[in-house]
Amino acid sequence: MLIIPAIDIKDGKCVRLTRGDFNQKKIYLDNPLDMAIIWRKQNAKMLHIVDLDAALTGEMVNFEKIRQIVINLDIPVQVGGGIRSVDAVKRYLDIGVGRVVIGSAAVSNPKLVEELLKIYRPSKIVVGIDAENGIPKIKGWTESSDLKDYDLALQMKEMGIERVIYTDISRDGMMQGFGYESTKKFAEKAGMKITASGGVTNSEDLRKLDELKPYGVDSVIIGKALYECNFPCQELWYNYEEGINLDHNFSTARQK
Repeated sequence: MLIIPAIDIKDGKCVRLTRGDFNQKKIYLDNPLDMAIIWRKQNAKMLHIVDLDAALTGEMVNFEKIRQIVINLDIPVQVGGGIRSVDAVKRYLDIGVGRVVIGSAAVSNPKLVEELLKIYRPSKIVVGIDAENGIPKIKGWTESSDLKDYDLALQMKEMGIERVIYTDISRDGMMQGFGYESTKKFAEKAGMKITASGGVTNSEDLRKLDELKPYGVDSVIIGKALYECNFPCQELWYNYEEGINLDHNFSTARQK
């Protein structure tokens, strides 16, 4: 099970939300690049970045912040949040982003997905389905879709999409465990490669997720649980960090 740390960017800072609520925001670091370097030092093999400002406005507000992460790290980065045009996808892929995540646009403008797959390989385009009680939410989770989550997935699958990032919104950022049943039900009906997201809290959740591998769930995005140091393997790193100059180390990493 590939574990993918999440970096959400709002107003240029690294934050975490609770259930996607912008009024329940906690800032972890002022510079998202610093956070990306920490996750890489903790042996992350991939990063998941969301431009929260873009998710609301459709404008690539934090593009430069994301570019700095991509050019300074040696692992794949996937990016989502407000990507609603071919031009936006091109801009991200041109700077070295490994794959882009199409969320709201998959619902409001499915032809965009169709057009993108004529230009790029399916491995470059991922669809993000953020659902609450089986209903996809769009535009920063402020509006609901008329489709069921698995119906949207099957529609995307027919177009040629191979992977979906599935988030159970009711669990996201709650630190109360991930939606095992909802994720399993979705995976069974979708029959696709699936990256689970939302609510993973501890090692036990990871063990339960492992049971969903036969249904196509092969990776998981983890946010708040990593930031709150919920996994024993993180403790050594954070204790070590207390005794060193973070700014110096981040500067050295950038130079490399």
